[in-house]
Amino acid sequence: MKKFFKFEELGTNYRKEFLGGFTTFLAMAYILAVNPFTLTLGDITDLDPALRMDYGAVFVATALAAAVGSLIMGLFANYPIALAPGLGLNAFFAYTVVLTQGQPWQHGLAAVFISSVFFFLLTITGLREKLINAIPVELKLAVGAGIGLFITFIGLQNSGIIVDNPATLVHIGDLTNPGTLLAIFGIFVTVILMVRGIHGGVFYGMIITAVVGMIFGVIDTPSKVVDSVPSLAPTFGELFSAFGDSSFYTQNMLVVILTFLFVDFFDNAGTLVAVTNQAGLMKDNKLPRAGKALLADSIASMVGSIFGTSTTTSFIESSAGVAAGARTGFASVVTAGFFLLSLFFFPLLSVVTSAVTTPALVVVGVLMVASLGKIDWTKFEVAVPAFLTIIVMPLTYSIATGIAAGFLFYPITMIVKGRAKEINPIMYIFFVIFALYFIFLQ
Repeated sequence: MKKFFKFEELGTNYRKEFLGGFTTFLAMAYILAVNPFTLTLGDITDLDPALRMDYGAVFVATALAAAVGSLIMGLFANYPIALAPGLGLNAFFAYTVVLTQGQPWQHGLAAVFISSVFFFLLTITGLREKLINAIPVELKLAVGAGIGLFITFIGLQNSGIIVDNPATLVHIGDLTNPGTLLAIFGIFVTVILMVRGIHGGVFYGMIITAVVGMIFGVIDTPSKVVDSVPSLAPTFGELFSAFGDSSFYTQNMLVVILTFLFVDFFDNAGTLVAVTNQAGLMKDNKLPRAGKALLADSIASMVGSIFGTSTTTSFIESSAGVAAGARTGFASVVTAGFFLLSLFFFPLLSVVTSAVTTPALVVVGVLMVASLGKIDWTKFEVAVPAFLTIIVMPLTYSIATGIAAGFLFYPITMIVKGRAKEINPIMYIFFVIFALYFIFLQ
């Protein structure tokens, strides 16, 4: 087992990998509740029952998609990166495709499946890997730092430390709120553990925060330990019914498929680059075994759509596991195992609230922005696209939009500076794609 996952070569052991995999699971366990709530449009009361997916089935589909994707990533690509149905794309699925356009959710699943097939074809031809390796090192570093700021912002927002404000968009939240106070406590505890150099500080910080939350009644103590697994029947294989429906073949659905394809490509690419860079797995500005990692993502998304969930993609929360010591695919296998166990122990996941995950997201954000020091800020032609990539992600709440902004400016600034020969031809293709993205998809 150690030889298969290259423990000695990567300087790791079973304890580090287990802690890393478990930490990743805890950091992303919220998706088990958030994804079903989103896809079933839980906050919409007046909704045609035909448009609402079955909550229990979506929960099972979410857990199975995450388990399958993470297992493939771990065994096939040997990366400490876990997968699950992605945030953002699930909202697009529910609120745009189903709620706004009035499309049946079966059509949405079919669109996810088709976009995943395209991903698979791009991957096995090697084109997808070439596209990622064509990205200049400065932009790869900027993507990692931007995602660090983005996930920190998400954590602060979810815990109520940062709230919306009609005048200034964002503002400091109510720091007397028990949940917010618990998150702040967790940040202090996790930071102290990390400063003291305690290995697995992120993991232990989450555990301490959850325990303290239950002691003071901020987090409800689970009433059950084990519950029955809901049926997957209401959603399993339902996407195939769309192919026999003539109303599926419309221009709107083509745009939906392209949106799934486009956003997932760059969100996933950004996550892979950021997490592997943080783990020290990037070599010569290239991602080893990138094809295998991307193949895992493609297959997981296809399988997930058949089970009954939106696009499955690599999760940036995997960086929490890396911070806890994960360096190999064994951590992803551990994460997959916990997702399978969650099918039976779902009541226990109620303790994994935003207050518990916020400390991990904040600390990981600190670790990820360290890549800023490797960017040559004295070269303005590089500094501008890098800065825009970083700042646009949290401000637009979109990894893909941040990448688009940086990739649009990079060819322009490099050409004006007289460094056009240093630009990979593929970057010009990205320029055109991102220009079309802003024109038609925003």
